[in-house]
This record gives sequence, structure tokens and C-alpha cells, in this order.
Amino acid sequence: MRIAGVDEAGRGPIAGPVVAAAAVLTPPQFRVLLSEGLNDSKKLSASQRERLFARMKELGVVWAAQAATNVRIDNTNILASTLWAMGRAIRRVGLPLDLVIVDGNAYIPDIPRAIQRAVPKADARVPSVMAASVIAKVIRDRVMTALHRLFPEYGFDRHKGYPTAFHRRMVNMLGPSRVHRLSFAGCKHIKMEISGKESPRQTVLFDDN
Repeated sequence: MRIAGVDEAGRGPIAGPVVAAAAVLTPPQFRVLLSEGLNDSKKLSASQRERLFARMKELGVVWAAQAATNVRIDNTNILASTLWAMGRAIRRVGLPLDLVIVDGNAYIPDIPRAIQRAVPKADARVPSVMAASVIAKVIRDRVMTALHRLFPEYGFDRHKGYPTAFHRRMVNMLGPSRVHRLSFAGCKHIKMEISGKESPRQTVLFDDN
């Protein structure tokens, strides 16, 4: 039975994309990864996640990922954008699947409902979802580190776009960048203040069509 686990990283930040990943583990692969500390990405340090991600590549784990940009998030909403990214990640796996386990309680549109199971806290219970959680987090952290080089004043390398006190202070001082989510609390008041003025140009910095 071929099972894909699906999870996301980055629903809570006020800047940057949300990233979804899908992973398919064979029994030998998940036994090795569990023995080496595979867990919910939130329970792992950045170095542990990077080590496990590298180990997955060594083991030949099948995975795929998809980002939904801040523009997509603002034009729809965070849930719709997350489910869209999850669906794209599943299709990019490129394998026939018997079961898709989704972390949470929502189902992915455009993926047959008959093969889906939505499992709250699956990222702490299901190995393939744990793997997807790690992959999504590693990729998103790398994206935010890259965005830091474009917008260093916001400190994305430190907080990865989450609304820390420092991040909120910089948004209040400088206004939002092109990768901030203008529909989110923490940026919404800025959007209201610049209404009628020239707003930040919200350019899609990578393709998510």
C-alpha cells in the first residue's frame, strides 16, 4: 500500500509563502528515519531537521513540495492557499497513491476524497506526515533565509516571517515589503494607512501558477 503524508509550514507568519510537502516512505525508510529521530518538525531543532532532510535524500525518499506566495494568500486566504499547495505537492509526487494522510481536519480539493484521510496532529503520529513536516519546514526556512538577502532590514533570517516584536516593529517603521501578507493582522493596519496612496508592489517572486 502506497501512502503519502502531507503537511505544511508557514501558516502563521505575516510574510513569505506557505509551503506544503508530500512524502512517501517505504517501511525500511521510516524505520531508519524513526530510529534517527524523525518527529514533528516543531519538536526538532533546525540542525536536526536539516540532518533528517539530508538523510531522506540519501535514502531515496520520494517527496515533492509546493509554495503558495503571499500574493496568493492575500488574494484567497491562508486555508485555501495551503490546500492548493498540498494538492500541487501530491500531484508532483508523480506516483499512484492508495492513501493520502493530511495533517489537520481539512480535505484537499481536486484529490479524490475516497483516498484521503484528514488526521489532526498527524505530524506527531504518522511517519510519512512527520517526513512531510520536516521537508516543508526546511524548504520554507531556506526560502526565508533567501528572502532575508533581498530584504535584510526585516530580519527574516531570525524569525522566518513570524510576527515577533522585532518584526512588527520593523513593519511599523518601514511598512510592509513585497513579500508581506497584507491581509494578515500585523500588516492589515499598514494596508489601511496606505489606502489611496501607492502601496507596496506585491510581486510574485517565484512561480506558483
